[in-house]
Amino acid sequence: MRPLIRLTAATAVTAGFVAVLLPLAGPSSAATASLSCGVSYADTNDWGTGFTAAVTITDTGSAAIPGWTLGFAYSGNQTLQSGWNGNWSQSGQRVTVTAPSWSGGIAAGAGYTTDANFGYSGGNSAPTAFTVDGVACGTGAGPSPSPSASASASASPTPTPSPTPSPSASGTPTAPAGSAPELQVSGNKLVDSTGRTVTLHGVNRSGAEFSCVQGDGIFDGPVDQASVSAMTAWGINAVRVPLNEDCWLGLSDVDAAYAGGNYITAIKDYVSLLHQNGLVAILDLHWTDGVYTGNSSACSSATATCQKPMPDAAGAIPFWTSVASTFKGDDATVFDLFNEPYPDRAASTAAQAWTCWRDGGSCPGIGYQVAGMQSMVNAVRSTGADNVLMLGGLAYSNDLSQWPAYEPTDPDHDLVASWHSYNFNTCSNASCWNSQVAPVLAQVPLVTGELGENDCAAGYLDSLLPWLDQEGASYLAWTWNTWDCSSGPALISDYSGTPTAYGAGFKAHLAALG
Repeated sequence: MRPLIRLTAATAVTAGFVAVLLPLAGPSSAATASLSCGVSYADTNDWGTGFTAAVTITDTGSAAIPGWTLGFAYSGNQTLQSGWNGNWSQSGQRVTVTAPSWSGGIAAGAGYTTDANFGYSGGNSAPTAFTVDGVACGTGAGPSPSPSASASASASPTPTPSPTPSPSASGTPTAPAGSAPELQVSGNKLVDSTGRTVTLHGVNRSGAEFSCVQGDGIFDGPVDQASVSAMTAWGINAVRVPLNEDCWLGLSDVDAAYAGGNYITAIKDYVSLLHQNGLVAILDLHWTDGVYTGNSSACSSATATCQKPMPDAAGAIPFWTSVASTFKGDDATVFDLFNEPYPDRAASTAAQAWTCWRDGGSCPGIGYQVAGMQSMVNAVRSTGADNVLMLGGLAYSNDLSQWPAYEPTDPDHDLVASWHSYNFNTCSNASCWNSQVAPVLAQVPLVTGELGENDCAAGYLDSLLPWLDQEGASYLAWTWNTWDCSSGPALISDYSGTPTAYGAGFKAHLAALG
């Protein structure tokens, strides 16, 4: 599914919205007089020329702090780059952070963590004195913050806090003990390390494919423990995370705060959080480089700002080499090699399209060198990674008719057919499923990487999901984002997990599975 690209504030209704942060009223003298606080500071990720600072404010008094202004100063040349979970600013060596508009304050005895990236040269001494609303706070009090999931600030007022839970006024739940199953292919089934069949029932978590390249952050909405707990409450066991080629590779068209090491660390932290909650992670190459202006073109840009018919060899091969090296040995992470191929919209014949899909190179109607599925399989395996690989078919992964005939060679025999199914697709009825999809899933595992409907209802799910269950197929619904479900399939209206009408249908089906 293609997330709708945010072009202006007026068009931002489907993929987040532009925050208007109003000034917070200052605390009353009575409130300031009774305020009691502690602050703990941690440099959670220092890469030599920059670092991530996490600051936790703890309310050590008997009354809540409804709104707050944190102040401290550095002794060196630390320079603010971006902050999140608070409104960060700097004047000289002095740093000020105010509560975000969505914050409910800090309850008595609770804490709140806010984070930021800084650049520096020379020494990087930690600040030693902190104030909240002008009141000096003790240092070292309260819980220590943990590394943040996102080294970025979001343009949305929705928070993007750390994946390892820090105490908050809302009582962030604690991550449950446990681990996600390590997967491999056995015949036409996914199995865990004990040989037990695993069927994935999950959701997509869109954002990391577009927010970074649009300059809004790394994720769209929160990626903390509370947001993951809301997912697991639905009974899911897998989350698909779309990625952006340019952001992962740290290319020059992306703000450095949201690219390269910052982006990779954020994705690693989120995958780790998912695993801690027993969830399989699926990493999907969603937006890639290459100029394509032919049939069904989504944009004319050479950079990874939209969905292209096939990935570019110049970027996709180093992308998968890097991703595979990063997650090698983590078999609870699956690699979805390319989101929704559509070389059939550029080629004249099905044979040309399927050959392009598998072999890449110079493809009819595509003006750049294509990374075919075989070359991406080879790139992953060259690192020693044995992760399960998902391969979507033609027609935006809706056409699997010749998938077995063009299946790439994999020395590890860990390939899965990825299928996308929406009510507006060509193959959207039981007759097509039985004739085109069932023969594929009789030979290899099938994961429906995306499914949904664009009418904010669940009628299509009511026919599709029972069929997939009957066939033993895995599936993940698009998408766990708070967009307008009538503009695109959005499961939730808020990140606490309140379902839309469409989401209610999916949630009810999962509940019925037990």
